[in-house]
Amino acid sequence: MRLITCTEEAHAGAILAILNEAIVSSTALYDYKPRTPESMVAWFATKRANGFPVIGAEDESGKLLGFASYGAFRAFPAYKYTVEHSVYVEAGHRGVGLGRALMEAIIAEAAARDVHVMVGAIDAANAGSIGLHERLGFEHAGTVRQAGFKFGRWLDVAFYQRILSTPLNPVDG
Repeated sequence: MRLITCTEEAHAGAILAILNEAIVSSTALYDYKPRTPESMVAWFATKRANGFPVIGAEDESGKLLGFASYGAFRAFPAYKYTVEHSVYVEAGHRGVGLGRALMEAIIAEAAARDVHVMVGAIDAANAGSIGLHERLGFEHAGTVRQAGFKFGRWLDVAFYQRILSTPLNPVDG
């Protein structure tokens, strides 16, 4: 396995497949319907426009097995040092350390880009993701009860955060 920077041209289809599998089979994403290939155009455009990284994990043959990224936490200027991240691993490759490797890479990237707080919004029943985040130094920052409804039941979303030592000299404005 090797970590790479994902591009729209090379990886949009594989990222879409990973996301869509999570949508239809889990509560990792609170979407109801699979996303379209066209949605990836806007997704990558937003990443490029804001300088948000998309890090992938490929096998020896170049197949994308998972990815991690982050984006804006909230659309207000004072949140400029806070991001909301996500990490997704293809169903057949979960539980073998890919999520951890991707998370470690996205944390390092965030620190290099002067991010101060990383936030993960995790379905409160997703013990695997919560455990991964806790092992990487994330702390529970609150739970919004019954925030979503999927698969015929109410879903609680738990927020986990990690405070980084960057930036060294934050500024207003």
